[in-house]
Amino acid sequence: MRDITEHLRTVVITDLVPTQVTVGMREVDFKRRRWREKDSHNAASYLSSHSIPVILGLGARHYIIDRHHLTRALHDEGVEKVPTAVVADLSPLSFDEFWFTLESRSCAHPFDDEGNRRSYGDMPKTVFELTDDLFRSLSGALKRTGGYAKNEAPFSEFRWGEFLRSRIARETVERDFDRALALALDLAQSRETMALPGWLGLPSINAARCLEEIRH
Repeated sequence: MRDITEHLRTVVITDLVPTQVTVGMREVDFKRRRWREKDSHNAASYLSSHSIPVILGLGARHYIIDRHHLTRALHDEGVEKVPTAVVADLSPLSFDEFWFTLESRSCAHPFDDEGNRRSYGDMPKTVFELTDDLFRSLSGALKRTGGYAKNEAPFSEFRWGEFLRSRIARETVERDFDRALALALDLAQSRETMALPGWLGLPSINAARCLEEIRH
């Protein structure tokens, strides 16, 4: 693996390749709303300071290793190109070597919206093919409302999502997201979540206040 220090280049979004199967579409929608609030100057400034980290991979294509939600949101808002930061070159590797290396370095997450592992051949080819994981949306909302802290652990939101998937019925998330979030907030304060990244401990969280904030 040849490391490259922040080599910046502009890439068409539809040419970028995901390294995960899902996103939380509620999280994508949240980022879309935030994007619409920016004027042209702030939008340009935001893009220049939020380059998408990528690895050169198979066929010298650019594989996203972070900011999938932002990239999908920008795509859905009609943005055609984004600045990327090429952080490594794995293009000489074979298909299996490439994906194994990515996953072993916590740069790939080949799991679907039900938490099932998928083959590398099933990975999406474009950000438009990313599918919706309701529990990734739930874990993202939980973090924003103070259920756990932002942290640098790889795929921490997915780890919280998998925990919540095992405790909260899918139907609840689909039909009453606010109730699902309230249940998630209760769980986040319990000892059951102590091993998850960003756990904030046992002091109580004002769930009603948090829910009111997310509604607005």
